[in-house]
Amino acid sequence: MKELLEKYHFILAEAAIVERLRRNKKIELDGSLVHAPLVHSEEGRAALRSLYQEYLGIAEANNRPILLCTPTWRANKERVQASSQQQDINVEAAKFLKELAAEESGKVPVKIGGLIGCKNDCYLPEEGLSLNEASEFHQWQVDQLARGGVDFLIAVTLPSVEEAAGIALAMEATGLPYIISFVISSDGKVLDGTEIQKAIEYVDAKTTNKPLGYFINCSYPSFLNPAALSEKVLERLIGIQANASSLSHAELEGSEDLKSESVSEWGSLMVRLNRDFGLKILGGCCGTDGKHLEYLAKNII
Repeated sequence: MKELLEKYHFILAEAAIVERLRRNKKIELDGSLVHAPLVHSEEGRAALRSLYQEYLGIAEANNRPILLCTPTWRANKERVQASSQQQDINVEAAKFLKELAAEESGKVPVKIGGLIGCKNDCYLPEEGLSLNEASEFHQWQVDQLARGGVDFLIAVTLPSVEEAAGIALAMEATGLPYIISFVISSDGKVLDGTEIQKAIEYVDAKTTNKPLGYFINCSYPSFLNPAALSEKVLERLIGIQANASSLSHAELEGSEDLKSESVSEWGSLMVRLNRDFGLKILGGCCGTDGKHLEYLAKNII
């Protein structure tokens, strides 16, 4: 992963997975584990495969490296153990994606990330865990993903800096490279009110083997104000997986209709983050699809 970052000035990350699956009427997502159980059914695997193949195909057609993440956003210990699913579902999800990437790719570098989310609501920072609670709670899933052979670990849509730091401690213990990704509001702050610079400094200070870098996700690209960030912080902020809509999280939550700005507006903001501020890894979150990745792949020189 470090070599990949050093070698390339632009790396694709996947666009939306969960949201696109929610709009697929041929499958049903689990009420608790969301899309993780899809790896255990023929229809589910086909739906997942279709999305991952689309994103891989864009990367290969444009000769771009890409990061793909396991469908394990909500497959934490509490939810898995309360379900009727196999207890090693994180391991199986990692194996599924590794095999798919091996079958489909060979032309460009592909790295598989073991994906986790916060324990509770990703838009309610007051529900976030303390550092010690988070480290203990998330260790089980982190260890399962590591056992599944992922290339790196990534925690996304984190609204609380304390929980993010605890997750970082759990990930650090595996020895794998890992990424911490915050969700920010339109004022550019983490949802718990922490400024990005302070959030990064806090997590870095709590870890010995620091994160490979930091992402922003589930936020419109204009929410980030990179011009206000120090050069040191921009060195640590390596990626963004941005929403297609500039609406607030409260406005987007539970929306029946797909909300988005134009691909070109979204894309031009993303290209600027790469060109002017050095964010190397760009991908999509809610409302995005292959068209968004294609814009990035074709417009970043």
